[in-house]
Amino acid sequence: MSQIVVIEDNVQNARMASKLLRHAGHEVIVAEDGESGLTTAFENDPDLILIDLGLPDLDGQTVVALLRQQPTMQGTPIIAFTAWPEGTAHSMAKAYGCDGVITKPIDTRLFAGQIQAYIKNVDPAAAETTATDTTEDTASVETTS
Repeated sequence: MSQIVVIEDNVQNARMASKLLRHAGHEVIVAEDGESGLTTAFENDPDLILIDLGLPDLDGQTVVALLRQQPTMQGTPIIAFTAWPEGTAHSMAKAYGCDGVITKPIDTRLFAGQIQAYIKNVDPAAAETTATDTTEDTASVETTS
């Protein structure tokens, strides 16, 4: 089981990501802004950080830069979690120092497989070909609270 920190200010997006990841067997800790996300990441040394780039207090670039300054975070995959258009998301995430991008709205059938690919450091695009097989029951996760 991997530990994942989700830094996301939109409650519905955080809830959906958490449910899907927990259903896939991960431990999830949610932080609703950049400051608490930094604290949570530093205190827990997660296996992956999923970060919304448009946070209310600190911008995603600042949060990622502060995470990357810590030696313990050097090998931790940081994945941008954004509703920006795909091309913009990829170029901005790369410029910010992220290891990859998952755009919103997420494909609930592929999401857990995409995250697992980043944790295992494999190409998420290649993982998508088998993600449907490994996450087909993930789509059945209830999305209401």
